Amino acid sequence: MFRYFIRRLLTSIPTLLAISIVIFGVLAIAPGNPLGEFASNPAITAEVRENLRRSLGLDQPIYIRYFKWASAFIQGNMGYSFTSRSPVNQLILQRLPATLWVIGAAYLLSVAIAFPLGVISALKRHTIFDRIATTFAFIGYSLPTFFTGLLFIIIFSVKLRWLPFIYNSTLEVTDWESFIAQIKQSLMPICVLGLFQAAVLMRFVRTSILEELNQGYVQTAHAKGLRSWRVINIHILRNALIPVVTLVALDIPTVFTGSLVTEHVFRVPGIGALLLDSIYRSDTPVVMAISFIYAILVVIFNLIADLLYGLLDPRVRYGN
Repeated sequence: MFRYFIRRLLTSIPTLLAISIVIFGVLAIAPGNPLGEFASNPAITAEVRENLRRSLGLDQPIYIRYFKWASAFIQGNMGYSFTSRSPVNQLILQRLPATLWVIGAAYLLSVAIAFPLGVISALKRHTIFDRIATTFAFIGYSLPTFFTGLLFIIIFSVKLRWLPFIYNSTLEVTDWESFIAQIKQSLMPICVLGLFQAAVLMRFVRTSILEELNQGYVQTAHAKGLRSWRVINIHILRNALIPVVTLVALDIPTVFTGSLVTEHVFRVPGIGALLLDSIYRSDTPVVMAISFIYAILVVIFNLIADLLYGLLDPRVRYGN
């Protein structure tokens, strides 16, 4: 397995290199001008705008700008924001706690809901419980998060006045009262995103288990007299979780990069909101950094998923 890990790790390097070239090239030729806000200002002369372009490095050829950006990124320097002139690292670290709190809690909620519902729904196929669970999954998967977010705001904030509909980024948890306030303002975005992810994950869990229930090894295990819970836990779940692990591995990077729609609806000051604002302002360094971090996380968690396959299914063997 160690040789497989090293080989996959070495393979991921040219993959990330190609991704970085694509991200940088697309953003370099994309429409938009980071100096656009100065263009309509008569007080800013053409000479001043040209000096700003040189200070931002926009007057250099694209390949030189790429090599400078890539070498700096490897050293941990993601550059400076065009609009705020703050280090990109600092901007991301400022938004990361809100994203990890809201999106991370939503993902844990979705896993806690989806796994037991998916397993029970598959084992009790065509029962009332299965029909209710699959209906819930269908509705949750079909409704976009911006619609459910607005629906939650109308019901729980406007009508019932139970929860605040705008996230207060200045709130600091210093005592029990502020902690309750933090929970209340986070409850709606966590539930909206968690229910959507739970619906997606539950469908995969249910389908994976249904595919394994009719396999020959399950019938053989029952014929040997093994108890049902042992067949489910040791045989069925280990094989059914392989496609689910892939889905989870692709979803975990979103915990770090945030949810664009949910953060925008509830005004959560996370990385997703930072990305949307940077795209609107043509703040290329911030967009490149967040996009490439997401690509790195996807590659890393795909590698972790591949390694977990061997632990879940003994039939999986890694070549030397």
